Order: sequence, then C-alpha cells, then structure tokens
Amino acid sequence: MTNLSRRKFIFAASATATASILAHGCSSGSNTASTGGNTPSAAPAANVSTVANAPKVEVTKAKLGFIALTDAAPLIIAKEKGFFAKYGMTDVEVIKQKSWPVTRDNLKIGSAGGGIDGAHILSPMPYLMTINDKVPMYILARLNTNGQGISVANKFKELNVNLESKGLKEAASQGKANKKALKFGVTFPGGTHDLWMRYWLAAGGINPDQDVVLEPVPPPQMVANMKVNTIDSFCVGEPWNAQLVNQKIGYSALVTGELWKDHPEKAFTMRKDWVDQNPNATQAMLMAVMEAQQWCDRAENKEEMCKICSDRKYLNVAAADILERSKGNIDFGDGRTQQNFPNRMKFWADNASYPYKSHDIWFLTEDIRWGYLPKNTKVQEIVNQVNKEDLWKKAAKAIAVPDSEIPKSSSRGIETFFDGVKFDPEKPEEYLQSLKIKKV
Repeated sequence: MTNLSRRKFIFAASATATASILAHGCSSGSNTASTGGNTPSAAPAANVSTVANAPKVEVTKAKLGFIALTDAAPLIIAKEKGFFAKYGMTDVEVIKQKSWPVTRDNLKIGSAGGGIDGAHILSPMPYLMTINDKVPMYILARLNTNGQGISVANKFKELNVNLESKGLKEAASQGKANKKALKFGVTFPGGTHDLWMRYWLAAGGINPDQDVVLEPVPPPQMVANMKVNTIDSFCVGEPWNAQLVNQKIGYSALVTGELWKDHPEKAFTMRKDWVDQNPNATQAMLMAVMEAQQWCDRAENKEEMCKICSDRKYLNVAAADILERSKGNIDFGDGRTQQNFPNRMKFWADNASYPYKSHDIWFLTEDIRWGYLPKNTKVQEIVNQVNKEDLWKKAAKAIAVPDSEIPKSSSRGIETFFDGVKFDPEKPEEYLQSLKIKKV
C-alpha cells in the first residue's frame, strides 16, 4: 500500500475490478474483507420445516447480495436462523458484494447472467437503476432506519467538528486555495451516504461540489483509507465508524440519527421481472426478512446477531466492533459518549421496516438537488412504480403483524432535520427551492 499514491489508492479502493485485491492485500486487522462477489453464505439453519402459512412458492432459490454492513443483518439472519427456509425458500443464497457498483452491476445482469436477483441496498439505488440504467426494480421493505455515521480524522478534533460542519469551512477553503482539497469518502454517488454527507456539508455553508472532493470508496475500505490519509472524512454505515474509533484513527462527528431522527436507510430490493414472475416466492422472502427484522430488534438477540454477522463470510470484523452501537451505546471517540441512544439503528421498531413513499420522495428530490436526476423527473410516478408498500402490507398480514404496527398512510408526514429545515413530501418543489446550496 505504501507504494500507491494517495489518488491511486482511492481509485483502487473504489474500482470494482480491484476491490478484491485491496480487500485481501491492503486492509489490516479486523478490517479485512476476504470474500468476493460470488461467495454464498452457509447452509440454512438445520431442522427447519416449512410452516403451514408458507406461500406455495414458484421457486425455492434466489440470489441476494449484501455489503459488509451491520444493516445487512436482516438478510443474514433470515438465512442463518432459517426464516427463508421456514417459508419455503430453502435455497436462498446470501452473497457478499465488493462494493455498491458491483451490487448494481450484478442486479443488472440478474442471476441468469451470473449476478443476483435482489439485495440489501442503499434506498435511492433502485430508483437510479430504474431511471438511469433502465433496469426496473422494486423496493419491498426498508431494512433499517438510522445507524450510519460521519467520521473525521483525529486532526480535526481541535476544530470541534461535530453535528455542525462549519468548523471545517476554513480548512476546506485553505485546502482548496492550496490545491490540496479536503477529501470526503462516500459509498455511492446519489446513495444515502452521499446524501447525508452533502446535506451535512451544505448545512455548514460548504459546497460539496466546489469546496471539497467527494470520493467513492467501498464501505469495508473506509478505515484503511483514513489510516493512510487518503481521505479526511467519510460517511458510511456501521461497523466501520465504530472500528475507526476502536483503532483510534479518527472519531465520529455525528451519527445520522442526529442529522434526521429515524431516517430511512437501506432497502430490500428485487428485480421487477423476478418479482412479477415469482409473486409467491417474493412474499415468502419478504415474510422471512420481516420476521428477521423483528428478531434483530429484540434486545435479547443483539449479541447473537452481532456474533453471526461478525463471521468471516459476512462482515469479517470483531463482534465488539458491532455490538455497542447496535445497542445504542456510542463512543464518539472524542470524549463524547451516549448510552441507549434513542435513534440507534432500528430494524423493526417505530415502523422501521415500512417503505414510506414520502421518504423515497425525499431521496429523489435530493438526487435532483445534486444533479443525479433531471429536474423534470416525475417523482410521484416513479415512486408509485418502484415502491411496493402493498406487498409489504400483504406480507405483514401473513405473519400476523398487529394492525397497530401497519402504517395507515404511505407518508410519515413533514420531516425536520437537525438544522431546522423541514421537508413536506406534498411540496418537494418548495423544499428544493428553499435550499441555498444545490446544483439545480
């Protein structure tokens, strides 16, 4: 790694063709991710019999991708605890992907072409694929809310950079003037981490497209990049923010539940053609994932969840890097601590699993804000096409979710961000016009 220049290292870390090389050769300690894009998970839990209310599935096999992040836990647990098998999907493979671009590419070709049928994914990606890549996707459930972080290098501690990014404004200006722009790692252009980072910077008066450089970096490579000073900050999901703190390389400026209370994050997505051809198998997998979400959210299961997910074939980190933040106990790494944080990662509580259409409207509005989608995007039309909340409700009733836990509206209403800005999903254009820093 020492022979690579700063720029070359980031390029290598974010390029899909070399991600496997980096994962094997450039990471250190528990940060190493050793499995590639076609490595299936272990066999399902033993002695699992199909339950009476399992749908009569058209197929028993599906290939699902995931990235090494804590919020992939529902797919991992659905596999390892036998929930997929319980509902008749006895041959589901849960396959580690090297990066979000690899996930996208494998979804585009589908399992028939050697790729995957569905995935744990950044919530905006099914829309970007449907609109830009012309590969129609469905969002079947939200996998989690909260649970991400924006971390910065230790050198910024004296600037008191936390929920307010304005402490970085002068450093960003100096870096730009000296042609050594500050570099911020994000996981995928137009994805959730990119949008959290952009929102945070812009709220502090920093233009993410003019004042700093945003670099795509695969999640498992964030800590390695920070360690060799190729990036100054990053936004990513757990356990990588916690691992950064545990290795004393940097600290968490914020966790994203502070930026937006109970914000939507990852989604369970499937190719539209697969769902349309296999409606019963889709319902079976959705039932399994939702039951796994309920299991993951129970306090008594957290340690087992983290132990399972920490395995080499999944996150390949120490369980200690996952556990405390999963419980809501946060060591920010700069002296601040938080116990039982109410906006910790949630898989089921507070309607975390329900795919609110209002949240997808925000994602599309932000992608328009930053030029990832054209201004004339028919937001409501595309949300109605991709978001399959009706399938979620059908699966919820099938697994006897109480009516009190099934939202009556597809909108969670007006959302308020940490800086006081409000988003009314009924008036996305007004929100967009009110923002000072944007591309459109």
